[in-house]
Amino acid sequence: MRALVVYESMFGNTAAVANAVAEGLAGAFEVTLADVRERPPVAGVDLLVVGAPTHAFGLSRPSTRADAGKQGEVRAGARETGIREYLDAASPLAGLPVAAFDTRMDTRFPTGSAARKALRRLHGLGGQPVVPAEDFRVGGMTGPLVAGEIERARRWARKVADRHTSSAA
Repeated sequence: MRALVVYESMFGNTAAVANAVAEGLAGAFEVTLADVRERPPVAGVDLLVVGAPTHAFGLSRPSTRADAGKQGEVRAGARETGIREYLDAASPLAGLPVAAFDTRMDTRFPTGSAARKALRRLHGLGGQPVVPAEDFRVGGMTGPLVAGEIERARRWARKVADRHTSSAA
């Protein structure tokens, strides 16, 4: 079985979580990890997982990526495209199992969730959510990730793999 993990990352935190998710899926899937800038095709995969940072209570837009770039040095090419644009250009998913995660600031008050927005969009394209959207916490706008989040991402990915394989059986 093949899994595709597509992520958007400004400061590297979401990329680190995406890498951990890919590691967690690797026991059950042949995993392709791709930055959203690559616009990887979904054809031929058995599971699609998307990950994005939460910007302005949801998925990033060109304006929020530009604003984020004012907070610190961003990864090369990170301002050009995001998961929102990737999903806007996506073909129908026709029952493909899907999952979504995000990174967001660790605050007492909810800051929205890019993962929940992405999962709604994936479902609207015909994808079938395997698990609820998951949030991973960063210590501030530019990070770093809160201690323990990388291992939690691996565990979440194993849960995604377990749910996928049990529902496919």
